[in-house]
Amino acid sequence: MDFEKLCKKVLETDSKIRFAGAINGKGRLFAGGMREGLKSLEESKDDEMLYMELVLRTKMRREFDHVLGPVKFAMSYREKAIVMSFPMDENVLLISAEQGFDYANAPFKILKILDH
Repeated sequence: MDFEKLCKKVLETDSKIRFAGAINGKGRLFAGGMREGLKSLEESKDDEMLYMELVLRTKMRREFDHVLGPVKFAMSYREKAIVMSFPMDENVLLISAEQGFDYANAPFKILKILDH
């Protein structure tokens, strides 16, 4: 899978998406990033902690896969951003979006991209 193309395609699904990045199992960003021309809301030193915490939460959610089925995506609705994660085998697609993001429909468009 070409993760750079994937992240670019995800950014194209909604103009409110600020960030689309692929995070590996060790919590490292290896593809994608901020939409061109935008600045991150958090300090760059906090990025690494955010990514590691995301990977840990994703792994912990797998504990209930046998009962509830696998997680397709998870979302946090925050005051300044909407953050969503999409498990991809050992990696995670992380997106962040501005308020006004169509979180009722956009995740399903992203899932279709991931299924191709």
